[in-house]
Amino acid sequence: MLNHAFQLYRTASFEKPKTSCTAVSSPSTTVLSPYLSLGCISPRTAWHAIETSKNKASSKTNRSKPPVSLHGQLMWRDFNNLMAHSANAQFPGSWGRMEDNPYCRNIPWTSNDEMYTAWKEGKTGYPWIDACMNQLRTQGWIHHLGRHAVACFLTRGDLWQSWIQGADHFEGELLDADYALNNFNWMWLSCSGFFYQYFRCYSPIAFQKKNDPNGDYIRKWVPQLANLPAKHIYEPWKAPLDVLNKAGVKL
Repeated sequence: MLNHAFQLYRTASFEKPKTSCTAVSSPSTTVLSPYLSLGCISPRTAWHAIETSKNKASSKTNRSKPPVSLHGQLMWRDFNNLMAHSANAQFPGSWGRMEDNPYCRNIPWTSNDEMYTAWKEGKTGYPWIDACMNQLRTQGWIHHLGRHAVACFLTRGDLWQSWIQGADHFEGELLDADYALNNFNWMWLSCSGFFYQYFRCYSPIAFQKKNDPNGDYIRKWVPQLANLPAKHIYEPWKAPLDVLNKAGVKL
């Protein structure tokens, strides 16, 4: 009974920005995205289940509202689908590319196989980015803020590689890969479409440090750095040689 009441509360009060991108045991989100993307659960079923939970939750529950609520997330999902449909209606097949895509800027990205491979394999040298990519490769899932960070890093933030390469990689690795949502988010994060504040980047160091100062997430997904002190876990290249040697780290 208590568990059921908690689930009603959690569903009714869910706010996406309050979920944790540093969870190392169990995810802080619903993890329903694979079931939605594969058609195991319909958006209609999810919508009404959320509504039922909100109605049954305690009167003391602070019910969240769109866009941060679960209803808001379903609305955002449908918006992505509508944009994909609109693009393909104008130019068939354009949603997954830059050419002829009415919602995408044609940006002259560079092409560097070495950089792209390092990113895919979690070998960029930036512990948080590598941790996210290692989790993706191992579990087929990462928190949305992790997805944002690695997408920004690959494209406009650091490596200046095409978002299409990143989207293709995600398509092959994510359990919840979704044609409309995946391409939309890569256009957004690379500032190729819908979002153009290119100067707002996810720092591969500072952003996560404030959420996980001890680096527990990095210690789990980049175990080679597990023995580094928190002071150096995000920037091991700044650690003195004796600290690296003691932690068994060789850069």
